[in-house]
Amino acid sequence: MNREDFAMLTQNIIYLDNGATTFKPKVLSESIASYYNQYCANAHRGDYDLSLKVDEMYEHTRQLVQEWIHAKHTEEIIFTSGATDSLNKIIFGYFRYYLHEGDEVLLTKSEHASNVLPWFELADDMGLVIRYIELDEEKKVTLENVERAITPRTKVISIAHITNVVGDVRPIKEINQLAHQKGILVLVDGAQSVPHIPVDVQDLDIDFLAFSAHKMYGPTGVGVLYGKKELLNQIHPIEFGGGMNTSFSSDGMRIYHEIPYLLEPGTQNVADVIGFGCVLSYLQNIGMQKMNAYEQELRAYAIRKMKNIPNILLYNENSDSGIITFNIKDVFAQDLAIYLNKYHICVRAGNHCAKILKDELGIKNTCRVSFALYNTKEEIDRLVDVLSNPNLKEEII
Repeated sequence: MNREDFAMLTQNIIYLDNGATTFKPKVLSESIASYYNQYCANAHRGDYDLSLKVDEMYEHTRQLVQEWIHAKHTEEIIFTSGATDSLNKIIFGYFRYYLHEGDEVLLTKSEHASNVLPWFELADDMGLVIRYIELDEEKKVTLENVERAITPRTKVISIAHITNVVGDVRPIKEINQLAHQKGILVLVDGAQSVPHIPVDVQDLDIDFLAFSAHKMYGPTGVGVLYGKKELLNQIHPIEFGGGMNTSFSSDGMRIYHEIPYLLEPGTQNVADVIGFGCVLSYLQNIGMQKMNAYEQELRAYAIRKMKNIPNILLYNENSDSGIITFNIKDVFAQDLAIYLNKYHICVRAGNHCAKILKDELGIKNTCRVSFALYNTKEEIDRLVDVLSNPNLKEEII
């Protein structure tokens, strides 16, 4: 789908590592070049035409993000450097002041490092208790297991909408309903969901959401922090500087802007934010429903084909996302990835930044393929053909 729009595909490669980052459509580089060559100025700083145009383009991206996730207010959209930055701003800017010693935070053992390590740090600082929601036999999160994990001291549930290894789509709406009935806030890592499935933050009743542009065909160095307006109005900035204040004086008096500018200090990644807006317009023209249906078709096709590969171990056959995690029996994951690279096939190998998932899977390293709109069934056929080589183990050794 739309392969002609991606210059990287002119190279002799099969790229199946879209969970790490996606290729970029030509409109992105064209947009960034246009900014630098035609109207390069800072945002929210000048009173001249060039700067006002930048302001307009920058804020237009904010509006496009609002529409993409169906937020109620544009000021609920905060630009950051990525999902990791967004999660840290929420955890250290809001929950540090909301939680108290002994409060419990619920995670799962399939979370990405960005949704684990900040909580570990905050727990050490504040005396919080980290607990884990039990995963079912397929390593998925069920509403029943969430409810079972909740105690009277649970104050936060912080989980991915779609995990980056198991690829399970969590029942976020139902989890939010359950949590809110008990006065629990929910932080959602949307890095793997916002690019691939429809996300309506109002319908799902999401308190906080974090995601990155680069995993959805956009630029690196841009992320989004979403929060309900009433929650963001209570957040404390963890970075300070120009652009986020209205006034300050030598006696220490300072007056800060309201959101979103309160959380966007200094010169932002202006060119890439504007470029992200062009990518969002590009994706809107294709349509999320169309992209999601195509990725589901690719996944079903791949699973059907891969099940016939000799000695394959599939770890998430029944997950609903475009992520497939696997190994070949008695072959180290990284060795298999290097072997596939000889055939110009790019897959991810390792622990995928989910280092405590090994407690559940019983294995530390796996290979992962993850699909995007430009992948094809022919690429899957080639992957299966290479993995079905009867001399695979000997050639790797």
